[in-house]
Amino acid sequence: MLKSNFKPQTSDLAPRTDSEKLEAIRSEFPREGLLAEKQWLVSPDAFPIDKKFLVDLEQLGHRLRVFQRACNQLYHLSVKGKQPPWVARYLDAGKPANLIEFSRRKEIRDDLPRIIRPDLILTENGYTIAEIDSVPGGIGLTGWLNQTYSTFDSEIIGGTGGMLDGFESVLPNGGDIVISREAATYRPEMEWIAARLNQTRAAAGVVDSGYNRDSRSAGISDSSYNWRVVPAENYEPQDGRAVYRFFELFDLPNIPKIEKTLRANAEGRITIRPPIKPYLEEKMWFALFWMHPLREFWRRELGEKYFIKLRQAIPYSWLLDPTPLPQHAVIPRLEIQDWREAAKFSQRDRDLLLKVSGFSPLGWGSRGIALGSDLPHAVWEKRIEHALATFESSPTIMQRFHKGRLFEQRYWDPNSGELKTMKGRVRLCPYYFVESDRVNLRGALATIAPADKKFLHGMSEAILVPSRMETT
Repeated sequence: MLKSNFKPQTSDLAPRTDSEKLEAIRSEFPREGLLAEKQWLVSPDAFPIDKKFLVDLEQLGHRLRVFQRACNQLYHLSVKGKQPPWVARYLDAGKPANLIEFSRRKEIRDDLPRIIRPDLILTENGYTIAEIDSVPGGIGLTGWLNQTYSTFDSEIIGGTGGMLDGFESVLPNGGDIVISREAATYRPEMEWIAARLNQTRAAAGVVDSGYNRDSRSAGISDSSYNWRVVPAENYEPQDGRAVYRFFELFDLPNIPKIEKTLRANAEGRITIRPPIKPYLEEKMWFALFWMHPLREFWRRELGEKYFIKLRQAIPYSWLLDPTPLPQHAVIPRLEIQDWREAAKFSQRDRDLLLKVSGFSPLGWGSRGIALGSDLPHAVWEKRIEHALATFESSPTIMQRFHKGRLFEQRYWDPNSGELKTMKGRVRLCPYYFVESDRVNLRGALATIAPADKKFLHGMSEAILVPSRMETT
């Protein structure tokens, strides 16, 4: 793999004061932006992570890789009847038959995502994994943040070019980054990645160094370039050319020529990463992880150490299956016999999240999430009724809500023109890349949201910064 040529500045001219740092960040911001129509607050400081936590973060990537491999194995064993058949039935709920059939093809049976990004909520006791995103945004943004902050901070996790090196490992000989309209917010950051990788190749004398900005904005790159960003809606696969899929699988009906791409993948003429496996992108895996009938499977496939570690990090979750229970049975840890009883919980007992299926336009961001303690009884009850009524087409999980602890982070207030300090809660997104047989941490994006926000995600009121190893 070609290593990046980006090196942190170490000269005496490297910015040191807060104003110099802020100026360095502003001056390096790409003209075309990074996230379409999105803004955030800028800080002169990367988010500090102590050495002990960093070691745990580095190990987490491999644990999650083993977990995803076990998920893939469980699904296929369920299909064959060697594990409970209801596992596959749950995971296939709401998916079209042709997509289910494709996901079971033997040619891609062992394929797994090459990029793993968990959403970690930092709590008083460590962290909890809110979910795992197999088609994550923020790759280019984090790459740019790492590169920019590394000009004045030598301890940035992943360093100057780590994210670029990681993404290059996913498409090692170049390829097509195929983005749908649904994911258009992330198009600028992926164009930034493609441009930087192409520049690296050009600097190494591999390709011509010119770049046509007009063709890039139209989704077309000169054929001499190894990486290009193209719209999914009119994409024509080329034999031997790898595809990085930046679209959700629920979005396939909106991509007219997708059958050509799937056929080329099935016939081995192209590779698609992450693989076309809707069952792997379901949010119900956390609920399946906690189900007692599957306990020994998880213990065996993960190993005792990883099994215990993941139980400490994965929040307890339930699948809102409306199937009636026998009279002597209760839903574990809630001690209720019918999900409708949860609608009568007091506000204090409703620190519970409802999350819709991953195979849904509402399945990303915070659009498909509801927090019980934030809702009036009547609205909470209606949400539960809707989840039960739509279970067969769009399964919903219920999950324990873990409140993030408060951190202080400085930021530049554009309204007052001065540095201020925010008390906020942190969503940490480490980016792991599967490179050969290793899982490498290449960067970690910290989103610090105001303390009154329950759902932590990118927003104009949030601070977005890379993470650094704390040396003191």
